[in-house]
Amino acid sequence: MQLVVARIGRAHGIKGEVTVEVRTDEPELRLGPGAVLATEPAERGPLAIETGRVHSGRLLLRFENVRDRTAAEALRNTLLIAEVDPAELPEDPEEFYDHQLIDLDVVLADGTEIGRITEISHLPSQDLFIVERPDGSEVMIPFVEEIVAEIDLEEQRAVVTPPPGLIDESEAVVASARDADGDGADGDRADEDGDEGAADEAERTGTPEKGEA
Repeated sequence: MQLVVARIGRAHGIKGEVTVEVRTDEPELRLGPGAVLATEPAERGPLAIETGRVHSGRLLLRFENVRDRTAAEALRNTLLIAEVDPAELPEDPEEFYDHQLIDLDVVLADGTEIGRITEISHLPSQDLFIVERPDGSEVMIPFVEEIVAEIDLEEQRAVVTPPPGLIDESEAVVASARDADGDGADGDRADEDGDEGAADEAERTGTPEKGEA
């Protein structure tokens, strides 16, 4: 099975290094020196990794026979593809390969259907599930323990416990309104003081108050 493990970014320096957007949980294994990767577009590869290092939080790679900035820049936006045994699993039972997660049904704890995972987006800070809803729209769900409660590969589903507003934006509006109502008299007084302050500032500077044209 072929899996995308990285995308080449811009050239770095003048000696052929490139930045890469990592799309694997095991960069040491998939993107280590000596690895030979297929590419998309196919005519740009295969590429053999000669060296790798981390610089300012970004992985930098140098490929064999890529010796200058011009050659490195020509590889920009190339996808790097590794051959992976479909039966191979991560050593950590709490980790998953992208191909294990794609097409899982996403449901709430009560069984309510959210949609289906169509893509995994690997960001520097966290991974995101790109979930297609039944109506064709998409929602992004952070793949973090606080939100993704369970990955059940046998049942082919991911159980999520999202905060208000993540799945349904109207829930965030309702929560905000409830918080505002709970401020009571002190909250009203603060608003009044704020309005008076805004009016004084407007009079002093000649700028319109908030809400005016």
